[in-house]
Amino acid sequence: MKRTFIAFVAMLCALTGFAQDKTVQELKNEASQSIQKDPNDTIPQIWKKGALLNFILNQASQSNWAAGGENSSLALSTTFHGYAFYKKERNSWDNTLDLAYGFVKTTSLGSRKSDDRIDFLSKYGYEFAKSWYVGGLLNVKSQFAPGYAYPDNKERELTSDFFAPGYILLSAGINYKPNDAFSVFVSPVTARWIIVRNDSLASVGAFGVDTGKHSKLEVGAYATISYMKKLGTAAIYNGRLDLFSNYGRKPQDVAMSMNNLLAVKITSIFSMTFSVNFIYDNDVKQVKADGTTGGAALQVQELLGIGIAIKI
Repeated sequence: MKRTFIAFVAMLCALTGFAQDKTVQELKNEASQSIQKDPNDTIPQIWKKGALLNFILNQASQSNWAAGGENSSLALSTTFHGYAFYKKERNSWDNTLDLAYGFVKTTSLGSRKSDDRIDFLSKYGYEFAKSWYVGGLLNVKSQFAPGYAYPDNKERELTSDFFAPGYILLSAGINYKPNDAFSVFVSPVTARWIIVRNDSLASVGAFGVDTGKHSKLEVGAYATISYMKKLGTAAIYNGRLDLFSNYGRKPQDVAMSMNNLLAVKITSIFSMTFSVNFIYDNDVKQVKADGTTGGAALQVQELLGIGIAIKI
C-alpha cells in the first residue's frame, strides 16, 4: 500500500510538471507572435490639415558711415499658409488660407508696406468619375491696411484699403483633382463682387466700381489651378493661378492673379522663403511717378528673406 501511494504521488508530480511546462511554452509562443491589425479596423484619414508660418526680420543702423545710406532701417515680413482638406467617400472639401503682411521703416522714407494679402479659398466637390468632381467654390480676397502711392515730390496718395478693393467670388463648375497636390477648377458661370468700402476711393470709381458706388457685380467665366508639392525633405512649393473673364464688358480682358511661394528649410528653426506674385486687372489703374493716373499694367512683386519658420 505504501509503495502504491508513493508511485501515485510521483506520477501526479510528473503530470503537474508536464502541464506547467506546456503552459509556460504556450505563453512563450504567444508572446513571440507579432500582433497583426485587422485591415477591416483601419479608419481612413478624413481630414488633412497643416500650416506654415514665417517671420522675417531685417535691421540695420549706421553712424558717420562714409559709404552713405540710411541711418537706420527695419523690415518685418510675416506670411501664413494654412490648409484643411476633407475627403470621405465621394465628397471632397478643400480649404486654404493665405495671409501676408510686411513693412519697411527707414529714416528718410518713414514706414511703407512691403506686402499685404488676405486670400481664403473654399472648394467643395462630389466625385462623379475618378478624379473628376462637380461642385462649387468660394474665394475672398482683400488686404489688411491702407496702401499708398508715393509720387515724386508730392504727398502720398491713397490707392487701396481694407476691402477696397475686396473680391468675393462664387462659382459652380467642374474640378479635376487626381491627388492632394494638383487641382484644376473650371466654371462657365461665376459671380464676382468687387467691393470698395472706402468713401474716397468709391467717389472716383476705383477698381471698376461705378462712381459713388461701393460694390459691383460681374458675371463671367473662371478658372483656377493650384499646385502644392514637397521638393525633397527640405523644400515645399505652393502655387496658384486665377483667371476671370467678365461677360458683360470686354471678355477678352482676362483678369489674372498668380502666386508662387518656395520655402526651403535651412535648419530646424530657420528657413528661406522666395515668392513671386503677378496681378493684371484692366480695372486697376496705376499711379505714375508724377502723380497722374495711368492705364492698367502688369503688377509684379518679388520677396526674398531668411527667418524663422514654424510648421504646424
